[in-house]
Amino acid sequence: MTGKREPSGEDKLIERFFKPLASHPGALALSDDAACLTPPAGHDLVLTADMVVAGVHFFATDPAETIGKKALRVNLSDLAAKGAEPVGALMTISFQGRADESWIEKFAQGLGEDCVAYGCPLLGGDTTKTPGPLSISITAIGKVPAGKMVRRAGAKPGDLVVVSGTIGDGALGLKALRGGSRLGRLSREQTDELIRRYRVPEPKLALAPLLREYASAAMDVSDGLVGDLGKLAASSGVGALVEVAKVPLSNPAYEALETVPALLQDVLTGGDDYEVLAAIAEARFPAFAEAAGRAGVPVTAIGRFSSGDGIRAIGLRGEELSFAKNAYSHF
Repeated sequence: MTGKREPSGEDKLIERFFKPLASHPGALALSDDAACLTPPAGHDLVLTADMVVAGVHFFATDPAETIGKKALRVNLSDLAAKGAEPVGALMTISFQGRADESWIEKFAQGLGEDCVAYGCPLLGGDTTKTPGPLSISITAIGKVPAGKMVRRAGAKPGDLVVVSGTIGDGALGLKALRGGSRLGRLSREQTDELIRRYRVPEPKLALAPLLREYASAAMDVSDGLVGDLGKLAASSGVGALVEVAKVPLSNPAYEALETVPALLQDVLTGGDDYEVLAAIAEARFPAFAEAAGRAGVPVTAIGRFSSGDGIRAIGLRGEELSFAKNAYSHF
């Protein structure tokens, strides 16, 4: 005869920290082996997965709250660029060595705040221990009206190259963290703002319905503007030209470039922007920009798609720029 089953350490961890984030009824309060979702009537489901690893996508010494937020937000950025609205997320987390409950509490707090803020409850996942670095993999699930997902393929010659927000902040924030100092003559406050952009990206979910209406193609900028534009253009069978003078910069990024012009490579190819890159027909751009402004997201036309292939970046003096690398790559 066996007695009542005692909860394992993993069961207790899930019950305490992650069950409160599982507000969707399909999550079954994390009491089963899988979640169960019914696609909303007239909608397709959009699925995306991104992993973040200590020492690669964040520093192990970063605040636990920001790690939780970044793990979710990099996935929400993909959903936004596809024109999708969040439904929920699955998470697998591998802790290095013994799980530190005070760290997990702060991680779950940051993750939970974003689950609520972005309407993306936890649906399930797995917790494990690893001899390697802390690793978090999230699969985000979104919804779009049937047949309306915005793909990479679809940009046409003559469409404008459009980006949201500002470019380069995340890459410069990472550079500041690696160097342990300010960039050029930036103040501590300006450097901290760049670091914040690296640690806690801002997915542009407010653009999702507008992209469905106006964009012929879109993706998020995660590995670097030049490289990701190359991916979108190649998928669409077109080329593109970017005017560097039109690339939107934050005040800290602008001042950093004024002091150290060589940082332009990092700004254009470093990645960690998590902004939207889209192809918009020129005649429709004014209406798109106005609607995006009302949604609180500035957008900027920085170039144009063309027939042919390849990406050209034109500098401030009309010169064609080349880079040692066009994008961040894991391999």
